[in-house]
Amino acid sequence: MGVQKITVHIDRQLLQRARRRTGQGLTATIRHGLELVAASEVYDRLRALRGKVKFSIDSRSLREDRR
Repeated sequence: MGVQKITVHIDRQLLQRARRRTGQGLTATIRHGLELVAASEVYDRLRALRGKVKFSIDSRSLREDRR
C-alpha cells in the first residue's frame, strides 16, 4: 500500500463532526471519508440494477428454514 502525505484545508467544524461520528483520529477519519466516496461508485451501480434482477425463489421459501 503506497501512501502520500498531503496538506489540505478543511473546515474545523466539519472535521470535528466527522471525528465525533467515527470516534477515530484525524488520519483514520479522513481515510474513512475517502473510502466512502470511492465506494459510492459501487453503490451507484447497485442502484442501477434495482428492479432488473429476477430471483428464482420467493421470500416465503427463504423464510421456511427459520421455523
